[in-house]
Amino acid sequence: MEIIDIATIQPAGREVATFHGFEHGAGISFFVVAFGKGNGPRTHRHPYEETFILLEGEVALTAAGVTRTVGPGSIAVIPAGTWHAFTVSSEAPVRMVNVHPVPRMITEWAE
Repeated sequence: MEIIDIATIQPAGREVATFHGFEHGAGISFFVVAFGKGNGPRTHRHPYEETFILLEGEVALTAAGVTRTVGPGSIAVIPAGTWHAFTVSSEAPVRMVNVHPVPRMITEWAE
């Protein structure tokens, strides 16, 4: 058993903690995100699905050209190969977990 303090996988001053599964003998990887209003990653995609678990705040999530507002208590599944991005739309910061079902994350950026 391995217990990991999230603070140890979050660089100082950064808003994202990154868990690389291969570093811990795990078959998944994920981000623990705490972004403020207007922040979020630019358009990208993965060769596998990505699952967002929204805990607090709201994001404008765009996937395959369709934008939806997603709030706390929601789970969004982005299909493999789908271009997507999100931006925090709420005044309150977003807290979410973005799950990648692989031990090594692969990201292709649109720009």
